[in-house]
Amino acid sequence: MQKTFSNAFFFIVLIAVFFAATLLNNLVFKGLSVDLTENKVYSLSQGTKDMLGNLEEPINLYFFFSNDASSGMTALRDYATQVETLLKKYETLADGKINLEIIDPKAFSEAEDRAATFGLTAASLGAGGDSIYFGLAGTNALDDAMVIGFFDPSKESFLEYDISKLVHQLSQPALAKIAIVTSLALEGGQNPLTGQQDPPNVIYTQLSQLFDVELVDVTADTLPDDTQVLVLWHPQNLSEGMQYAVDQYLMNGGKALAFVDPHYESDPMASMGAMGANTSSFDLLEAYGIEIQLDKVVLDAKLGLEIRGQQNDVIRHVGFIGLGDKEIDDKDITTADLDTLNGASFGSMSLSENASLSQVPLIRSSSNTFSLGANEYAAQRIPNLLLNNASELGKETVFAARYSGTASSYYADNEEKQAEGFVKSTDNFNLVVVADADLLADRFWVQQSSFFGQTVFSPFANNGDFVTNLAENFAGSEGLIGIRSRGTFARPFEKVQALAVVAEEKFREQEQLLQSQLEQTEAQLAELQGQQSDSLTISPEQQAAIDEFVAQRVQIRKSLRDVQFQLDKDIDSLGNTLAILNIAIAPLILVTLLFLLASLLRRRAPQTQA
Repeated sequence: MQKTFSNAFFFIVLIAVFFAATLLNNLVFKGLSVDLTENKVYSLSQGTKDMLGNLEEPINLYFFFSNDASSGMTALRDYATQVETLLKKYETLADGKINLEIIDPKAFSEAEDRAATFGLTAASLGAGGDSIYFGLAGTNALDDAMVIGFFDPSKESFLEYDISKLVHQLSQPALAKIAIVTSLALEGGQNPLTGQQDPPNVIYTQLSQLFDVELVDVTADTLPDDTQVLVLWHPQNLSEGMQYAVDQYLMNGGKALAFVDPHYESDPMASMGAMGANTSSFDLLEAYGIEIQLDKVVLDAKLGLEIRGQQNDVIRHVGFIGLGDKEIDDKDITTADLDTLNGASFGSMSLSENASLSQVPLIRSSSNTFSLGANEYAAQRIPNLLLNNASELGKETVFAARYSGTASSYYADNEEKQAEGFVKSTDNFNLVVVADADLLADRFWVQQSSFFGQTVFSPFANNGDFVTNLAENFAGSEGLIGIRSRGTFARPFEKVQALAVVAEEKFREQEQLLQSQLEQTEAQLAELQGQQSDSLTISPEQQAAIDEFVAQRVQIRKSLRDVQFQLDKDIDSLGNTLAILNIAIAPLILVTLLFLLASLLRRRAPQTQA
C-alpha cells in the first residue's frame, strides 16, 4: 500500500514540476532560446537586435498566411513556420514596441479583404485554384504602411534583411537625405553636340523619387548637414573645402558611394576625344588604403558587348563590358537579385598592403582581361583594333567593392588643414567604390522611346537597381548595413540521396530496355490493327499475333511498374526504419530512462519504518 502511494505521489510531483517549469519558462525565460541549427536560421543578427532596442514608437506587424488553403504543401508550410518563429523573435526583442498579429486569410473572409487592401500578393498555388497569401504588412503610429508582398522561399537567405528593412522604414518614415556631388548636368539640359534638350538622367530621377536628393557642386565647400548618404558621381576638380568635407564625413561614420572612372566616355564633350581621357579624381582613396588604377582601362575579351560599327556591321567592343551572374556577387544583399550590369572603360581596384579596411568585391571581370592606357584607349576610334593590344590575358579584376573597418583621415598628418572638431580616424568606415561612371549613363541600361507623346524608358540591364539598392542599404540603420545573407533551412537526407543514386543506376538500364520493347510492341500491334481495318476479315494467324502482342504489352507494362517500385523500395525501407525509431523506439528509451531515474531517486530516499 505504501509503495503504491509512493509511486502515485512521485507521479503527481513530476506533473507539478512539469507545469511549474512551463510556467517559469513562459514568464521568466520567455526571451531565451537556443538555436541549434547549423546556419542559425532562427537567430537574429546583432544589427537587428540593436535596431529593435532603439525603437521609439510602436509598430504593428500583420503576418498573413493561408494555413487552410496550403494544406498538403509541406515545404511552403515549413518555411511559413520559420518566418512566424522569426517574427515572434522580433516581437520579443522589441520589448513591447512591436505588436505581431498572425492572420489566416480564408477565402471570402474579412481577413482576405484586409490582405488585399494592404496589397499583398495572392498566389494561385492551392488545390482547386485557391489563392494563398504569405506576406507581411506593417503600420506605424502615423498610419504609414509597408508590405512584403510574398515571402519567396528562394530568397530565404535574405529573410532577416527584408523584415528588418520593413521595420526600419516604419520607424524612420521621413525620406533619407542623399547628397550627390558632381559637375554633370544630371537634371538635363542642352546637349552641346546636338543642340537638343536632354532629359534628366534616369538613375538620378529614380533616386529623387525614393529619397530627398540634393545636388552639390564640386566647387562647394560643405555638404548638407543632414546628409545620410553621399554619392560622388564622376568627381573631378573637387575644391579643397569639398575634399575636406568628404573626408570628415567619412571619418564621422558617414556612408558614401563613389563612382570613379579612368575614362567617362558618356560625357558629350568627352566623346569628341579632343582632351584625352576624361578621368575622375578622388585622391582620398589612397590615404584610406584603397588602390585604384585610373590611368589604365581594363578590357575584357570575353565580356565585351556587341555594338554597331561605322559600316553598320556588328562588332565586339572589349571596352564596353556586360557583366552577368558569374561576375556579380550573389551573397551581398545589394547585388543578389541582379542579372546584368553594363558599363564601359572600367578601372581596377585592390587594398594596399598596409590597409586596415576589409574589401568585399561586388563586381568582377572575367579572367580574360588586359589593360590599356586611358589616354590611348580614349584616342582609339576603331573598337576592333583594341584586341591588337591583348598580348597576354590576365586574371579576374575587382570592378566594385565594399570597404569597411578602420581608416585614417587624408589630413591626419597635416595639422594646418585640421579645423575644429577634426576627426583623425574611424573604426566605422563605410564606402562602396565602383571603378566606372558610365554604368550610371542611360545608354548602357535603358532604351528611350515615345508612347503617345510621353518619353518612356525601358530597362535592359540592372544598373538602376544596383545604384538604388546601394542607396537604400546605406540609407538604413547601421544594423541593416551589417546584415549579410543568412543560412537556409535545407538539410537534405544524404543517405536517401545516396540510395536514390544507387537505385537509379541499378534499375534505369532495365527500365529503358523495357520501354524500348514496349514501343516496338505497340508499333507492331498498331500495324496489325491497321491491316485489320483495311479488310473486313482477318486470318486466325493475324488474330493470334494480335492477341500475343496485347498480352506482351500487358506483361511489359507490369514489368515497368515493378521496376518503378524497385526504384523507391530501398528509400521506403529507410523511411519505415526512421518511422519506427521516431514513433516507438525513441519514446520507449525516454520512458525507460525516466523509470530508471525514478527508481534511483526512490533508493536514495530515506526509508521510513512501518
